[in-house]
Amino acid sequence: MSLITIVEIKARCTQAQRVRDYLRSHGADVRGIDHQTDTYFQVPHGRLKLREGSIENALIYYERADQESAKQSNVLLTKTPSDSALKAQLTQALGVLVVVKKQREIAFIDNVKFHIDRVEGLGHFVEIEAIDSEGTLGPERLRAQCQSFQNALGIQPYDLVAESYSDLLLAQAKRI
Repeated sequence: MSLITIVEIKARCTQAQRVRDYLRSHGADVRGIDHQTDTYFQVPHGRLKLREGSIENALIYYERADQESAKQSNVLLTKTPSDSALKAQLTQALGVLVVVKKQREIAFIDNVKFHIDRVEGLGHFVEIEAIDSEGTLGPERLRAQCQSFQNALGIQPYDLVAESYSDLLLAQAKRI
């Protein structure tokens, strides 16, 4: 298990190719396309999800404020095997809150992770995550990295999204 500090932004994305071109031209380490299913479980505080994908598989607990600007998360991450029986156990013990299915393109520039997401039922997004996995960078530097890449990618304040995909899907389900 790892304790990680992340500062991130999420934004609606209408120009995914522009993001891809920027990442390629700036030497990003492109990891590929992951088809992910995030199962969120009912917990009394924070968020607990099991991520199942072709690239990333992990049990992730995090606490984060919902805000449109760069937001800090404190994350506990445990990598899991791709064929884990964990989902059945967590479902039985906690109950499922919501399931998020997405196609995610993953790339890195140094400690900054970029996602270009197509989320079922929600549309297209880009995420920028500045990651401090060793506790040496600090939240202000992470926030500055997010802001710098937000500016470089031309992400406007009106494109920013405060809520998690899980919250957006839950809100959408309530409106139906």
